[in-house]
Amino acid sequence: MKKINFLSLLMFFFCLNTFAQNDLFDDIAGAIRVGDVNGISKYFGTKVDLTFINQEELYSKAQATQLLKDFFGKNNPATFTIIHKGVSKEGSKYAIGTLTTTQGTVYRTYFYIKQNGGTSFIQELRFMIE
Repeated sequence: MKKINFLSLLMFFFCLNTFAQNDLFDDIAGAIRVGDVNGISKYFGTKVDLTFINQEELYSKAQATQLLKDFFGKNNPATFTIIHKGVSKEGSKYAIGTLTTTQGTVYRTYFYIKQNGGTSFIQELRFMIE
């Protein structure tokens, strides 16, 4: 009986973790889909590795937020779809998606989520032309 209770509890926590991971991906994907800069930047850490096309730089949260706002101001999202997501060997999460703008430009989008002290944050965000 104890073994069954332990297994049930273990499955519950596994499912809870999976739902939390999916919610995080869904939140970020939903924010990208509509160009919600605040919805994305709330997951930024103090420093963010941000790439637009081939220009990559490490920015503060405030700088990255402003650059993302400028990017979405010039590239109004039409659709965004996650095509792959996973977990690295170190336990960090990542997702790759396709962002299509109303102007017809298609960006391969990548975000890398790291955990620190139980808090998840975007460490890296990339928008590359396909």
